[in-house]
Amino acid sequence: MVIPAPASVQTREGTFTPTSVSGHGAEYAGAALGLPVSEAGDLRLDLVDGPREAYTVMVDSSGIRITGSPAGLFYGVQTLRQLGVDGAFPAIEIVDSPRFSYRGAMLDVARHFFAVNDVKRFIDAIAGLKINHLHVHLSDDQGWRIQIEKWPLLTERGAQTSVNGDGGGFYTQADYVEIVEYAASRFVTIVPEIDMPGHTNAALASYPELTAEGVAPPPYEGMEVGFSSLAIGSERTYEFVADVLGELAAITPGPFLHIGGDESHSTTTEDFLAFAKRAGEIVAATGKTLVAWHELGKSSDLPRGSIGQYWGFTTPEGDSATEALSFVEQGGRLILSPADVAYLDIKYDDDTALGLDWAQGPTSLEAATSWEPTAIIPGLDEVHILGVEAPVWTETLATIDDVEFMAFPRLAAIAEIAWSPRMDATSRYASLRDRLPALGARLEAAGTNFYRAPGVDWR
Repeated sequence: MVIPAPASVQTREGTFTPTSVSGHGAEYAGAALGLPVSEAGDLRLDLVDGPREAYTVMVDSSGIRITGSPAGLFYGVQTLRQLGVDGAFPAIEIVDSPRFSYRGAMLDVARHFFAVNDVKRFIDAIAGLKINHLHVHLSDDQGWRIQIEKWPLLTERGAQTSVNGDGGGFYTQADYVEIVEYAASRFVTIVPEIDMPGHTNAALASYPELTAEGVAPPPYEGMEVGFSSLAIGSERTYEFVADVLGELAAITPGPFLHIGGDESHSTTTEDFLAFAKRAGEIVAATGKTLVAWHELGKSSDLPRGSIGQYWGFTTPEGDSATEALSFVEQGGRLILSPADVAYLDIKYDDDTALGLDWAQGPTSLEAATSWEPTAIIPGLDEVHILGVEAPVWTETLATIDDVEFMAFPRLAAIAEIAWSPRMDATSRYASLRDRLPALGARLEAAGTNFYRAPGVDWR
């Protein structure tokens, strides 16, 4: 019944009903499982050395023992939560660890803004599926969502808009730190993104000196892409980039800074390459690892070890595969987010009221389950794949209920691809379909919205 499926499971006869919890992280485990904490708890969490996210769960007639690192213990508790029935747990031995170290979801807060508590709610939901990175898309043409002290008009002006005029909003730096710390308590690393040099209309509308003409464009609340660009030849642009990324790096304990780089259709190739080099140097100076959408792989001057995020289709088109592989050639790795199977804002079917359908049509639950990361880009070996991420773009999603409806249950499929041992697509879908009713019951109990995908025997 566990999602994502563990690496090794051995079942036995019998059950055990614990009465209290002890050990490392007992307070969280007790709250999650509805049990008190005591020094002699018969559900024990034992901290051991070993791989960072590996864990074991042992249930027999004498008690329950979870072992692992701090992250492993957290994941062991997530697994145990899925096994319980009326407080009893089946006798079982689970030995588990993830296939990929990076297992991500992305939340676009630029097209529509989501308050701190909404983001926390999303973090809780994804952490239960052992997702360990939340990529937050903080800026775009429609809105700028993070306070930058040296550039206050970014939020005074640039944060007041969103798609369809649905209102704006932004995070103070204190808000952002609150999100980062809450995520860390669930072993989720925040990956902030400032999209550049395109997708920048909100910044340009705030500071006209960032434009080539020195004239601020009007605020934008539509859904088109590719029309905006920073002034590539201006030193003021790089002062802006350094200040923004410097302030963001200072409040981001995680190792990554995402600088976008996609759909820069209004930037010439020469200018795009010049920007990539300068921006890469600025990221490196912060001590963070650069992450960017695969188009930045046009540049051969990225910091060594930069991470590319591939958002092309499962059958690459144009230069997308070459651009993605450029990151590997420069000593980096890839995060795979193929849009036709991993973008969670794409409609489930033609009748879905929310979402878009540009990614080769709708994406059913079965389609989201049916791909293999090593089969996407010819010549890409598994060792060069950092992990998998499922983005949620929010052009049509105005509330956290909307986000959850589009994310679940497809995020369960992406989590399984990222965590569980490799399995052929047909077997994975059949197996996941049988385990989803229990997930649906848990989501419903937690107040998390989800889509009752056809073909699943939802309770």
